[in-house]
Amino acid sequence: MAAFLTSELDFIFFFYGLAFILLGSVCFAIARGGQGMPWAVLGLFAYVHGVGEWLDLTALVAGDAPAFATGRTALMTGSFLLLLEFARLEAARIELKVPGRWIYAPLIALVALGGMIGGLNVTNALARYAIGFPGAAATSLVLALHAKGASGSEKWWPISGAVGFALYSVAAGIIVPAALFWPATVLNSGTFTQATAMPIQLVRGLLACWMAFSVWGSWKQKLSRDVASSRYTKFLQKQFVWTLVAMAAILVLGWTLTEYLGGIYKQNVQNEAQGNLDLISSRLSGETSTIDGMVRALAGSSEARALLTGGRGRRDGRANSVLNLDTEASGARLGYILDKSGMVIASSDGEEAARTSELNFGSTSYFQTSIAGEAGYYFSFDAASGERDYYASYPIHDAAGEVVGVAVLKKSLDHFKSDLMQFGRPFFLVDPNGVVVLTNRPTMMFRTLWPLPEETKQALSHQFGKLNDKPMLEREVVDATWTTSDGARDFVRRRSANHSEWSLVLLTAPQGIFANRVLGIIITLQMATLALVYLVGRERWIYDSVQLDKRLETEDLARKLDFRATTDSLTGLFNRFKFNQELSIEMLRALRYQTPLSLVFYDIDHFKRVNDTYGHQAGDKVLITLSSFVATRIRKIDVLARWGGEEFIILVPGSATEMARGLAESLRDGMCKLSFDDVGTVSCSFGVAQLKAGDTAETFIARADEAMYRAKTNGRNRVEVEVASLLTVDASHLESVA
Repeated sequence: MAAFLTSELDFIFFFYGLAFILLGSVCFAIARGGQGMPWAVLGLFAYVHGVGEWLDLTALVAGDAPAFATGRTALMTGSFLLLLEFARLEAARIELKVPGRWIYAPLIALVALGGMIGGLNVTNALARYAIGFPGAAATSLVLALHAKGASGSEKWWPISGAVGFALYSVAAGIIVPAALFWPATVLNSGTFTQATAMPIQLVRGLLACWMAFSVWGSWKQKLSRDVASSRYTKFLQKQFVWTLVAMAAILVLGWTLTEYLGGIYKQNVQNEAQGNLDLISSRLSGETSTIDGMVRALAGSSEARALLTGGRGRRDGRANSVLNLDTEASGARLGYILDKSGMVIASSDGEEAARTSELNFGSTSYFQTSIAGEAGYYFSFDAASGERDYYASYPIHDAAGEVVGVAVLKKSLDHFKSDLMQFGRPFFLVDPNGVVVLTNRPTMMFRTLWPLPEETKQALSHQFGKLNDKPMLEREVVDATWTTSDGARDFVRRRSANHSEWSLVLLTAPQGIFANRVLGIIITLQMATLALVYLVGRERWIYDSVQLDKRLETEDLARKLDFRATTDSLTGLFNRFKFNQELSIEMLRALRYQTPLSLVFYDIDHFKRVNDTYGHQAGDKVLITLSSFVATRIRKIDVLARWGGEEFIILVPGSATEMARGLAESLRDGMCKLSFDDVGTVSCSFGVAQLKAGDTAETFIARADEAMYRAKTNGRNRVEVEVASLLTVDASHLESVA
């Protein structure tokens, strides 16, 4: 699991940075709303830290450099300073005693001094210990104090945020890169990965998501309370859930896409590695196949058989001639013929023969294999001379088919090494223990490729001298695998060298795999951005819609209140208050434009008798019916109002006395023809007056009222007119009327 997650560090860095960018966006959105706490500072921390993680991703993909690493460390330190500043400002806001900004000077000096003495790892560790941990822990504390001041369910989101920052203070401020001082030597990102099988960056990214959604939830809860709309509250609850689901789905799908795109390149790398290893194996086979074949021919020659079956002391010059010829023809360095005990019977080199005639090769693996009737293959390395040789052996049979000896050819691998020194990929010829004995990377000589037991390393040190026993790989590779080699992700292939216990190992660095995976990461970022833009836009649309509905409700309520304030509740006509407003306006207009203006005042005759005889409900029905009748018989510019009780008044703009009198007569005649259930018919008395110079609203209405009472006095069911002279007023009268 640890190896797999380590191979996914690029996507983990992307996810880690995205979580902090989300946190920053939420904090700046809260800051725009003017929400008390210094959210903009926390948002700036999140943005800077998120960008820093994406720069770590860039270093992983494109490669790192000392200047780039220094810049990233400085950016990380600056982000932690912003986090500490957020906590300091919030603590000061709630009136806690806190130091001034001078506190940053010794902290920065400590980090810088550590970097000068111990390098970037020490700088990184000190920045986390001295600034990152206090900043996250203090932020957790101020959020907890904020939760303490909240009531009910509103405190749970701040509590969640406080817990998230507390855990982050440990993950980012205590678990640091390995450095040469305690506790970084014991508790660091490496030991954390060994203990949990996951990189610390993944934990930090998950905690960043936790913190982002906790702050977001707290903000949304406050928005819900401020807007006070059940529709908006339900939407925010759904939006929160859908955002979690959408982001999780996008990240999973994005990771799947990234894996797929990376897998395409991985397959290409594996195919390329297979081809390269085939090439190296073919080249090695080309070096060894000649002596493999020639040693068979030597072992099957009658001269070699005769040499072994003719007696040990006999030296057959012909057999030596064949041995020398086969050795030279195969390109071998030496050739031997051994008897059943492993003693040298003949050698292609006289001096070598003299030197080795008393030696016994009976204990060698290739001799044991061939004396048992099989072909033997063996690679050797002489640490003293630095020679690398290949031995091919084959059994020699007598006429009866019994094995009577072994033919051996020995060939140097120097030519094979020189041919492959310019090969682009690192390759290694390793002994059965994984010690490199031939490679195109000189610095890797005598290095162990995989971990070995201590007793094995001690035994090998006698053979090879000083070993570089720091293993390059995490574990022994049997065939092919993706693994970490010296901290880098490589594809490793291993193959037996010519059926021996030695192996050819080839490393292929997937330099282009990150480009493919970055494409998946970019697509994931686009999907996440589009989803967040949609969700935020949808929230803004719902918010605006709710606010618009509230505004419309307010306006509708205002209209209703205005309607109730200006309308008679029984008849639906204007009341006296509204009529007086309209009368003032029309009087000003008549005076300004010198146009006639008349009033028609009417009263229902004997209306008290109707109420007393038939009841108030019957009387109300008469009032409503007459009001509707009159409203349909007047012009749109005329103003009809219920003056009080059974009295009504009509304002007739642009009409002189005679026109208003005609209207009154028409209305009186029509009313007499109306029939009411139980009540029968009713009549009305009308008074008409025209505005004249010097009139005020009171005198104008009083003259119309006086004319109406004259109609009642003169027998009812009639129209009386207050004769008014043509309107002639001077401009000074306008102000008195107003």
